[in-house]
Amino acid sequence: MAPQTGLDVLRTRTMVDCDTMDEEVVKTLGPFQDCTSNQAIAYGELSKPEHKELIISSVSEAKTLLSRFPGLALSELAVEIAMVRLALRIAPHIRGHVHIQTNPYYSYSVKKTIVSALRIIQLFQYLQPGFEQSHICIKIPSTWEGMMACQALEQAGVRTLATTLFTLTQAVLAAEVGCTYVAPYVNQLKVHFEPGFTDPNKLLPLCVAIQKYYESVNARTQVLPASLTSTDEIFAMAGVHHITIAPSLLLQLSQPNSVHQMRSLFDSDTPAALPSSPLSFINNESAYRLAFTRDLYGASEEKLTQAVNIFCDMQDKLVQLMESTE
Repeated sequence: MAPQTGLDVLRTRTMVDCDTMDEEVVKTLGPFQDCTSNQAIAYGELSKPEHKELIISSVSEAKTLLSRFPGLALSELAVEIAMVRLALRIAPHIRGHVHIQTNPYYSYSVKKTIVSALRIIQLFQYLQPGFEQSHICIKIPSTWEGMMACQALEQAGVRTLATTLFTLTQAVLAAEVGCTYVAPYVNQLKVHFEPGFTDPNKLLPLCVAIQKYYESVNARTQVLPASLTSTDEIFAMAGVHHITIAPSLLLQLSQPNSVHQMRSLFDSDTPAALPSSPLSFINNESAYRLAFTRDLYGASEEKLTQAVNIFCDMQDKLVQLMESTE
């Protein structure tokens, strides 16, 4: 019998997702439930020389389709087509959802986020007629506006994930609007872009608190931690609903005997710090904004702002990639 890997052990307790748009990773290290992505992951993948033809064909298709979307820039449409094309390559190799993130420039607009999400759904259908909408999940930054967009989309039958989430306040609202998933960022996003930076306030305990809170209020929203930087952090989350893992960490976890000691926070006897009664923000925008602003004296709000900024920078790089082939 082959020795157990870290992935084998993790899969006995948690749905394991892959955080990539690289089809080979999904094929070789699976099976995975969902496949998540964002603008940074898309840029990393589309920058590879082997995707030059995919970019050229995405720009060409964008020219054909542009008249259907008045006011939309050709390069923005081409970016969305390219991301959907990558997701469609991965879809046959997973059991659940492929996740595409809306344009981060719309993070503070309910209407534009909804339009961006519905256009992505349309592109799946255009590029692969008959592709099941139930296999698509739209990732949306966890601003107030983003979550109001999630509410409208979920009511229309579109699955959503509230991403860049750093607080219980955001998680409460995400469950109230009916998000399918929340993605608490264990490490703030800049750990992946600023060499040498380590997050001094990793949010592993928050993931446990959110899941226990959801259980206490019978929420259907599932917890899907993201932005993990080590196998120790991953093992600490064993028992969470879902977890999404980057290729480098998946590779480490796929090695024989890669479990030395699993210390899951979900096995701790220490009770999570939960509110004494259910919270509600859905009908009180000002209370939500104030609770979010006051979390960690503004540090959580700063993390969200930083994440939106980084994703906008990555959106710019994707646009430049498309424009370089026009």
